[in-house]
Amino acid sequence: MQFQDLGLNDQLVQNLLNEGYVQPTPIQQQAIPHVLKRSDVFGMAQTGTGKTAAFALPLIQLVAGEFPQQQTHRKPVILVLAPTRELASQINESFIVYGKGVGLRTTVIFGGVSQRPQEEVLRRGVDVVVATPGRLLDLMNQGLIKLDTIRYLVLDEVDRMLDMGFIHDIRRILPKLPAQRQTLFFSATAPDEIIKLSSVLLRNPVQVRVAAVSAPAETVQQSFFYIPKADKPKLLLHLLNTEVHERVLVFSRTKHGSDRIARVLTRAGITAAAIHGDKSQNARERALDGFKKSTVRVLVATDIAARGIDIDELTYVLNYDLPEVAETYIHRIGRTGRAGTSGKAISFCSDEEKEYLTDIRKLVGKEKIALRPTPEVSGVDVPSAKPAAKQAWSQGRDRKAPRFGKKPGSSSGNGGNRTRISRNEATVPQVKQPQAQQASAQNGGNKSQPGKKRNRSRNRNKFRKPAVV
Repeated sequence: MQFQDLGLNDQLVQNLLNEGYVQPTPIQQQAIPHVLKRSDVFGMAQTGTGKTAAFALPLIQLVAGEFPQQQTHRKPVILVLAPTRELASQINESFIVYGKGVGLRTTVIFGGVSQRPQEEVLRRGVDVVVATPGRLLDLMNQGLIKLDTIRYLVLDEVDRMLDMGFIHDIRRILPKLPAQRQTLFFSATAPDEIIKLSSVLLRNPVQVRVAAVSAPAETVQQSFFYIPKADKPKLLLHLLNTEVHERVLVFSRTKHGSDRIARVLTRAGITAAAIHGDKSQNARERALDGFKKSTVRVLVATDIAARGIDIDELTYVLNYDLPEVAETYIHRIGRTGRAGTSGKAISFCSDEEKEYLTDIRKLVGKEKIALRPTPEVSGVDVPSAKPAAKQAWSQGRDRKAPRFGKKPGSSSGNGGNRTRISRNEATVPQVKQPQAQQASAQNGGNKSQPGKKRNRSRNRNKFRKPAVV
């Protein structure tokens, strides 16, 4: 089956050929005809199945047919909601590439950056808005965008949006949309909450389902090391210096762990960058762009931040931390070995992660993941993982002279002697105590000082509230 067999016009088919796309994927074969018929669609598909083109291509054709070459129409008619900034940017780029020559204006809206450029684009007018729910809701509350002209709504990776807590933002956005619209709903899983939300949004939907990916590509060579958690940085540096000489995508379970790994590699002379939800959008874009251009050799990412990352000809994926969910392992290593190319997936497994490894081997097959002998890494020098500010502070603290000792290079005494003198050993001038205190000390210190007691009584009376009569 070819793209023209799905009902797409010649302009869109030519754009796809220019990008090297000849045959549609299963999700595209099933979804595109129903979208062109203006039916609501409930799609079950995972990342990497081609679902972006499954909704972008038919929507571009529908909108272009409704408003042919009408330059004055610049109120948004298509709204796409996505969970992450990376995925939103990728969807927006897909609309631009697929819609060349059609004349549509698109924009992407997400947080983490200044909203002023986004305001200016909205004022000039757009046809397609791709947004994350949080920033879109902010602009709506400020009166900078209205959704009363939306005719096509797409919710992509709904399960991930719910996991990230966007359900409340989505429920605030939905009432602002027209009741008469076409809705496309895509999710990798279908728990009860997803089913309930889809029943509210969709009218007589057509269900499109693509079989879940239960095994990685056969071209991916999988292996793992048993390694104590404390020795993981050493093993990573060893592999990067002896075996892995190309770009590598490293997965960490936490944001803090991603930053630590990137700092260790950078201080070891390896160009590395971390990408996660706490990074600013500019920092994330710089890291991705550097990795794509091979100026960044190692990209360290969390699972959520890696959503939407599409890197061509990536040979190595390394699981520094094993995922808690076995299916996530398949999503991770699925970024290598694409389009029939070979790839390698390397995993580190500590004692605490053996349970995760057991689940992964049950899913993909025990014989598919080979155990490799752990090399000797005791001699590998690992730089400090402390942030730069804390490291400089600690170094300065180590260089600080003792508080009660003689300064280095002093001309008196032994000249540079750093012998520490405690407060108790130091000679302190004797101060003559009053007779009342001397008597109290002689009696064992049990008697309190009358003067202080009277002062305490006066203070209590001073702040006591007057009695209400």
